[in-house]
Amino acid sequence: MTGFLFELAFYLAAPVWLLMIFAPSWRFTERLAASPLTVVPILAVYLAMALPVFPELWAAVTSPDLDSFRDLTARANGAGAIWAQVIAWDLLIGQWMYLEARRLRLSPWLMGPLLILTILLSPFALLVFLAVRAVRTTRRPAPHRT
Repeated sequence: MTGFLFELAFYLAAPVWLLMIFAPSWRFTERLAASPLTVVPILAVYLAMALPVFPELWAAVTSPDLDSFRDLTARANGAGAIWAQVIAWDLLIGQWMYLEARRLRLSPWLMGPLLILTILLSPFALLVFLAVRAVRTTRRPAPHRT
């Protein structure tokens, strides 16, 4: 069951990613990306995996050290819960980047690969996006989209 939930976390996020990457101009995509509720199903997966290891999870977050975190991630549900959390937060970061790119009128040809990088390595992608955003807003501010 844990393996299924592990995979399910990504599959729940995938439709939103696909729309932001391949249908960025579709009005439905923008409405969907504007909603933080897209992560609720992924957070349900997180809860299903986190609850069985809650004592270990609580210990890892209230007294963080490498050993308690290692113990948590050595358990299938612990690693799965961390994975679901990462998937949810990456999606929220991707949605913000998508919306900000639309507001700044950045090219979908730039944002598509950047969103793919966000799926894979969101900290790197966020840094690149923040740099692109800084350059774009320094050169000429784009009008606010409604």
